[in-house]
Amino acid sequence: MGLSNALARYAVNHAHVLLVEVPGHWLTRAAAEQHLRARGWRFASSPADADVLALCGTPGPEIAAIAARLWEQLPGPRARVQIDAPHLAAAAFESAATKLLDRSLQRDDSQGRSAKPDGEQHRDNKLEGRDGGHDHGGHGSHVGKGEMDDGGHAEHSAMDHGESSGHGDSGDHGGMGHGMDMGHAGMGHGAMSHGGMDMAPAGIPLAHGGEDRDGLELDVLHLRLGPVLPSWPTGLVLRCSLQGDLIVHAEVTLVDAHHAGVRCAHHRAARRCDNAAGLLALAGWEDAAGGARRLRDRLLNDGDRGTTARDLDRLHRRIKRSWLLRWSLRGVGYLSAADVARLDLPGHLRGDTHDRLLSMIQRAADDIAGADGGSSDASEHVPIVKIGDVVQGLDIATARLVVASLDLDPLPAASAVAHA
Repeated sequence: MGLSNALARYAVNHAHVLLVEVPGHWLTRAAAEQHLRARGWRFASSPADADVLALCGTPGPEIAAIAARLWEQLPGPRARVQIDAPHLAAAAFESAATKLLDRSLQRDDSQGRSAKPDGEQHRDNKLEGRDGGHDHGGHGSHVGKGEMDDGGHAEHSAMDHGESSGHGDSGDHGGMGHGMDMGHAGMGHGAMSHGGMDMAPAGIPLAHGGEDRDGLELDVLHLRLGPVLPSWPTGLVLRCSLQGDLIVHAEVTLVDAHHAGVRCAHHRAARRCDNAAGLLALAGWEDAAGGARRLRDRLLNDGDRGTTARDLDRLHRRIKRSWLLRWSLRGVGYLSAADVARLDLPGHLRGDTHDRLLSMIQRAADDIAGADGGSSDASEHVPIVKIGDVVQGLDIATARLVVASLDLDPLPAASAVAHA
């Protein structure tokens, strides 16, 4: 019994946490990340890797349905907590640790899951998607481990592919490498018909044919990015149609959209540091991403402005000196002055992803220095409806890097749908 308790406590001290940010609650998510690191816990990239599901904010109906589906995919022992405000993060994680160590609670949870027949579980998942408003005809929505998807019509979720964007490096960054595993287990077996749609045995809808630009017919695969995805704007859903590995059509929607309100220059600078951290993490430079997060936390905790400005300038110079990062991001998602004017985008988005990353850091420094007069210019906001146009013609890994480089503010209150 003593050894079991010791092993359980060791496991809890190294728990992995899957953070689900509710739109409008990025400050709560930032506080949760800060307390998570203070405990020595780690970030989970998928439900299969998670011990704790932490919902940051009070969810609307759509995010609540997604969180329920993610919870079903967490292996036991597991714990679920909701953090309604930044100052409640520490208590929530303490509650999660207590739940993980509660043997009777974990035993009941395990027995309750194993007692439910597979057919009933599948039916509950479908009902859950329909009740949340996400059952688009009920055709072959496949839920698998690692899937961060809220249901859909003939689509695969991005989390089924386990993608990570970065570039291999043995010296400068400690490892960066783009890696997209687009394979589906079981796709090589015979297909069956379900409701007029060709289906693989696992229930995954097969690709359909579509005319390419040169007049040939290529398979068209439908893939959804978001709304819950690491280093991805919360609440943003990008429904992509792919021919080969390129996005030929994109539809942008917002889920439970809510405006958070970046209230002051310090918060704007913190938000840009947060966005830069997400882009650096996607590029595989976790050390620099951690530095950006620490600057974000210092700004949110009203740290010394002079010290923060110097550290921000140091981070800017470090990013600028990195030849590998420059090689990795140079030319990625390039937007000319004509592209910016055509898409009605802010001028600071000119250039490639590397240029936008440096601009992001510089704009955070300008916020700290008060160079913008302490007000947020509405013309500097990126129209959400234009994101589909920006990513058209890109592959999925590149699209994720480009979206992360747009330095998006918290999403607007009004839901929107756009096609590209």
